[in-house]
Amino acid sequence: MAITLKESNDDDLDQVHEINVTPFIDVILVLLIIFMIAAPLATVDVAVDLPTSTAKRQVRPDKPIFVTLQRDNVINLGETPVSREGLGSALDAATQGDKNKRIFLRADKTVSYGNLMQLMNSLRGAGYLKVALVGLESGEAH
Repeated sequence: MAITLKESNDDDLDQVHEINVTPFIDVILVLLIIFMIAAPLATVDVAVDLPTSTAKRQVRPDKPIFVTLQRDNVINLGETPVSREGLGSALDAATQGDKNKRIFLRADKTVSYGNLMQLMNSLRGAGYLKVALVGLESGEAH
């Protein structure tokens, strides 16, 4: 017992010329969400163990300029290592020569006071007198 559903003998199959793009759009949206979440987490920052401070939080500019002194006395401008001698020219390039811009100085808490003062003297020697020290917030008030 065989049943034929179509009486015609032509072997042409009906072709659909439309592509269903809904699954493609779903995949693209999921990837977009993943990249939107992962992109801020992928930014590399110089790891430094900051000391705590009880000072009140100050307003930070849109694009702060960070100078970081790591525990091995390596100096970074932003995320780029610079030499102590090249710090002034690197800061001039970062600030477009504006000596009135505030420089945010971060130092590891294991760095000696003498090394921190040498870095601050280098900043002052380069003409940058507005230096803000960065620390972690502490809830204790002394």
